[in-house]
Amino acid sequence: MSAPRKQYICAVEATVDVMGGKWKPLIIHYLLGGTKRFGELRKLIGGVTQRSLTLQLRQLEADGIVNREVFPEVPPRVEYSLTAFGTTLAPILEAMKQWGENHIANQPR
Repeated sequence: MSAPRKQYICAVEATVDVMGGKWKPLIIHYLLGGTKRFGELRKLIGGVTQRSLTLQLRQLEADGIVNREVFPEVPPRVEYSLTAFGTTLAPILEAMKQWGENHIANQPR
């Protein structure tokens, strides 16, 4: 039996629920560049704790945004990639990137 579907006030709330937070947009941004291992993501993001990154990846996986693949090796290798649905967030991240670049360029000196 699946969990009841969450009710949202508006579509923006649904988007923020899935990709909001301090690290999720960065995780998605870096995975748009291709499959990454946990350590690669942690190094790219910088400042994120192992626990926070693990929790955020689990939430993104539960929402169908990230795919987690475990390879049966010793030690186990785990790779993260975006699902087809996850890649549909690319235009949102690109708009955020452009806005951020404009914001940085227009800050008072």
